[in-house]
Amino acid sequence: MGVALRDIITPYKHPATPEDMRGTAAIDAYNALYQFLSIIRQPDGTPLQDRDGRVTSHLSGIFFRTAHFLEQGISPVWIFDGTPPEMKERTISERRAVRDDSKEKWEQAKQEGDTAGAFRYAMASTRIDDAILSSARRLLDLMGVPVITAPSEGEAQASFMARSGQVRYVASQDYDTLLFGAPLLVRNLTVSGKRRLRGRMVTVLPETVRLEEVLSGLGITREELIDIAILVGTDFNEGAAGIGARTALKKVQNGEFESVIAEKLPGFDPGPVREFFHHPPVCDSPVPGTGKPDHDGIISFLCGMHGFSEDRITPILGKITGRGRQQTLDNWF
Repeated sequence: MGVALRDIITPYKHPATPEDMRGTAAIDAYNALYQFLSIIRQPDGTPLQDRDGRVTSHLSGIFFRTAHFLEQGISPVWIFDGTPPEMKERTISERRAVRDDSKEKWEQAKQEGDTAGAFRYAMASTRIDDAILSSARRLLDLMGVPVITAPSEGEAQASFMARSGQVRYVASQDYDTLLFGAPLLVRNLTVSGKRRLRGRMVTVLPETVRLEEVLSGLGITREELIDIAILVGTDFNEGAAGIGARTALKKVQNGEFESVIAEKLPGFDPGPVREFFHHPPVCDSPVPGTGKPDHDGIISFLCGMHGFSEDRITPILGKITGRGRQQTLDNWF
């Protein structure tokens, strides 16, 4: 997911200090939910489920990550996607096909006893449905966390909020936020400092990417960064064959964007994609305030309805609500 700009962005990624992360953060909800649903699984790839077969991996992720945020002085605002633009239909169809194919391979791998393969295919088969969205919103509401539904792309809404000073930064794994103009992107904002990558757990540390530094360091404008992304390929357009981020950077710096489009993508008009990155549909209403966590409501929802262990939930909940014996989150990871 997201545009493949890592090769030219990596020099401008910096370790994030605790001070970098404090303040109000716009959380890319779909990005985070896909992480939780992909990684929080049993060894054969089966997601966590309650006694009624309802998926709960995302609820575990939301609860523990939000508690961690609050302990670190981070005030999260979760931003959910709205209606995708028509330009994204190709990407959506391609992702749906990959998920369907991966689901079949997952089932086959389980039957063959291939645990590693099963987990890998299970991750690729991850999908977000209405039940997952509604339960995620319900838990966030019980935790007092503000939720915003974007008119269109959540990353666009989050970036707008960062540009307008409503939040301090955007928390996401995707570089698309830079194309939408987010001044500060924070990646790897996890609880455990671990992430599964290509079938193995690796250590990850929070990192910051500042748009101004990226543009200055590359000697380009935001408009040119968008053109680079268009050549590489975005969620809204197919990229030019054989063009990676470094090559695209050189082409744009040399003023060859239009000639590459004419040669590699004849008949494609980059105008609508450029326009969408510059002026996406966003909501400019004030950010809702953070509410008080509903201690009893959370226990009822997580433990009563979805079968979470009270012994595991209560100490963490006591820490963020001020009820119960205080313990550190490290005891639970």
